[in-house]
Amino acid sequence: MKISIVGTGYVGLVTGTCFAEVGIDVHCVDIDKKKVENLNNGIIPIYEPGLEEMVARNVEKKRLFFTTDLASTLPGCQVIFSAVGTPPDEDGSADLKYVIEVAREVGRNMQDYVLIVTKSTVPVGTAEKVRIAVQDELNKRGVNIPFDVASNPEFLKEGAAVDDFLKPDRIVVGVDSDRAEELMKKLYKPFTMNGHPVIFMDIVSAEMTKYAANAMLATKISFMNDIANLCEIVGADVNMVRKGIGSDRRIGKYFIYPGTGYGGSCFPKDVKALIKTARTYNYNLRVLQAVEDVNDDQKSIMFNKLNTYYSHDLKDKTIAVWGLSFKPNTDDMREAPSRVIIAKLLEAGAKVKAYDPVAMEEGERIFNDKIEFAKDQYDALIDADALIIVTEWSEFKFPNFRVMKKLLKKAAIFDGRNIYDAKEMQAEGFDYFGIGIKTFV
Repeated sequence: MKISIVGTGYVGLVTGTCFAEVGIDVHCVDIDKKKVENLNNGIIPIYEPGLEEMVARNVEKKRLFFTTDLASTLPGCQVIFSAVGTPPDEDGSADLKYVIEVAREVGRNMQDYVLIVTKSTVPVGTAEKVRIAVQDELNKRGVNIPFDVASNPEFLKEGAAVDDFLKPDRIVVGVDSDRAEELMKKLYKPFTMNGHPVIFMDIVSAEMTKYAANAMLATKISFMNDIANLCEIVGADVNMVRKGIGSDRRIGKYFIYPGTGYGGSCFPKDVKALIKTARTYNYNLRVLQAVEDVNDDQKSIMFNKLNTYYSHDLKDKTIAVWGLSFKPNTDDMREAPSRVIIAKLLEAGAKVKAYDPVAMEEGERIFNDKIEFAKDQYDALIDADALIIVTEWSEFKFPNFRVMKKLLKKAAIFDGRNIYDAKEMQAEGFDYFGIGIKTFV
């Protein structure tokens, strides 16, 4: 079976590589010549555990190919996945220009039946726009070639994307023809033999499912952050509250950890896009608007605590920052809380010395010489007036506190992920600030 994947970003590269892993002939297409050249040489553009080795293995086995020429991949191709970017416009809506251009290029070059599957996260109604774009190009050519359109949203977690694809909780597929459904069943058979379900539905419902899923997870995060902030005010411990509610199976223990807010390429963009979609239909998603507002405020909470600690005078203070990526096991800094925190520190006149196990190169690209980048986590602490923990990388969870105390000019820790025990930090002699817990000074 031969398929094409258009777009070699996070979703497209993981999707194409994992399909190749089960023996499918996969041709990945991207307009970026340098990226394609790098991929053919085994250099991948993202950090994702296990992906680099899998790409190299399948390129060597001649199951995975990279090219800039979509037309060359169409002969014999049964399924085309559109996994191009859908960046947000200024009003929060998803920009579909790349999605539509892929559809037009397919329409200009297809010779036989093909199933065009939208893999990118797109607003409700996109599949119909894709269908119209393809048909317009076929009409211009004066040919009548059958095709189908489907929606197959991705549910990949950055840092665990390979496992998520190979062992999915569920596979959601929106189709409107028996032929498309049978083709998608065949494609996903290797993944369903172990009991992972494929849920078929209409296309509009599939498009909505992706947005609803991310919006629900974002809602849990913002809800817990709101509760954490109230816990501090009333004297409750959010860690105890989290355990108390997480034991309820109706609520569950996932996505109820307080922190510095969600970031990344999905939640912020998808929440905005869903709010915008609702407004185009004259409906106001009041809960989701609150979710976004809480998250925007939460990204500043550790800076506010630090600023108060130093009586609103951070000029020439050196602040160590542990963690730049929006979550562990990725180098993705899109919408990361670290970007907001560091920007506010710089605006307040502070100096920043940052360290991240994976995202240093991305951090240097974003901040250039505005901040200092440490060699390791302890180097970041030398003569620093405080430490802010932004990302809960595993190597930050069990550090040598005695060494930390010696290196820091002021033994103050602002823990944006509550990875330490507050009483233990007090016993170690630190001024300790978490989220939703008692402060020890």
